[in-house]
Amino acid sequence: MTELSYLSAAELSTVGTPTLWAVTIAGVLALLVLDFLVTRRPHEVSLKEALGWSAFYVALPLAFGAWVWSRYGSELGVQYLTGYLVEKSLSVDNLFVFMLLLAAFAVPAVLAQRVLLYGIAGALVLRAVFIALGAAALQNLDFAFLLFAIILIATAVKLLRDALSGHEQEVDINKMRSVKLLRKIMPVVEEYQGTRMTVRQHGRRALTPLALVVVAVLATDVVFAVDSVPAVYGITEDPYLVFATNAFALLGLRALYFVLHAALSRLVHLSYGLAVILAFIGVKLGLHWAHGVWPGVPQIPTLASLGVIIGVLVVVTLTSLRTTRNREAGDAKVVAERH
Repeated sequence: MTELSYLSAAELSTVGTPTLWAVTIAGVLALLVLDFLVTRRPHEVSLKEALGWSAFYVALPLAFGAWVWSRYGSELGVQYLTGYLVEKSLSVDNLFVFMLLLAAFAVPAVLAQRVLLYGIAGALVLRAVFIALGAAALQNLDFAFLLFAIILIATAVKLLRDALSGHEQEVDINKMRSVKLLRKIMPVVEEYQGTRMTVRQHGRRALTPLALVVVAVLATDVVFAVDSVPAVYGITEDPYLVFATNAFALLGLRALYFVLHAALSRLVHLSYGLAVILAFIGVKLGLHWAHGVWPGVPQIPTLASLGVIIGVLVVVTLTSLRTTRNREAGDAKVVAERH
């Protein structure tokens, strides 16, 4: 029995042997610990530092993809690279929400990367849980792919509706359920206290604003995990590759945030692109389910999916940059006319 066809009881076919899972999880934990050590002393992140870490976290998953390609063949290599691209695209949208939360909670610049790291660690745990649930669903439910397809299409519709209404650009912390619940449970001090989550005030333990923003970020992680995991299962059915794509896409977010901070506000059409991608993968999953019931139903090849995803991302990036450039030029013209 080769690693490629490794099976455990009635589980899905996966390249993830127990040894490979153990090594991968240990590597992810080691990288998380490294990130926590890097941020143990709060400081503002320079562009040079952010670019260095971003380059590392781009090179690492690409090198891993090259290993998957050489070890298990081009089919799984394409599945991994396509899944990674999907997850990275969704993680950029995740970063945009993080940016809005950090601004809404007025997080000091020196604490921003610590908040992001808590969010990334929480996202990894949640993705692992959802990946396990997804694998169990695929093993035990004949209609699991159809269910995933419905989730993705519904998410795509919501993204499109929010993009059209501009709702995704608004964050009211006073209306967030997690924040309201915490404030009912414990008092909250007004000022940040470094990296401390709690302080003692008037003889009572109280939360700092840092605790509120971390919980808010973790709450958004749940929402993103719901559509992120089904999306990558639409590319590959291998739970190990699903985990690897999620882990690599998330690990580099802390550094990527500081590289893209200015550019994020210019990606005004990203939500439209993600809506198209999620809807496309939803259709792909639906066709895959239908093919199992009616063999004559065609399926969408992974390589074609990769082409569509890259094409959509390129288009929305170019249109976003053009729109914001025209807007800035118009604003500059108005200012010039006023003077």
